[in-house]
Amino acid sequence: MQRFAPLLLAALALPASFAATAEEVGCITTTWKLIGANHRVCIYAFDDPEIPGVTCHFSQAKTGGIKGSFGLAEDPSQFSLACRQIGPISKPAKLPEDKIVFSEDTSLMFKETSIHRSFDEKRNVLVYVAISRKLINGAPANAISSVPIQPWGGK
Repeated sequence: MQRFAPLLLAALALPASFAATAEEVGCITTTWKLIGANHRVCIYAFDDPEIPGVTCHFSQAKTGGIKGSFGLAEDPSQFSLACRQIGPISKPAKLPEDKIVFSEDTSLMFKETSIHRSFDEKRNVLVYVAISRKLINGAPANAISSVPIQPWGGK
């Protein structure tokens, strides 16, 4: 356990360093639970913190029941992602090859959903990929959305 301590501390510190915060748009019950919160799919929105003019919406399955009510349940790796240009895009001169623009824990410890942004320079397109990651064991679940950078409002 001692050799994993630095990795664990780094993983726990990561979510606090991200600028984007998601706003809950709404939730839809998928399974009614007699005791505790219902299982549901929640929809969130966030603005790319470094690219004004881009907003992403994502939906994610949320586990209910007693564990879910107390924040102890592990949410499944089921989500969808859609990013769009909502105004003029101001792209910085240099974008990193891969940048995490949003991250959220999906279990009490060890599991997160993160959204990465890449830039396809040849096509002038921002590409967003949502992935689910476990500290010990990876998860192949992912979703992708692209935003072509186009003139806005006759500019």
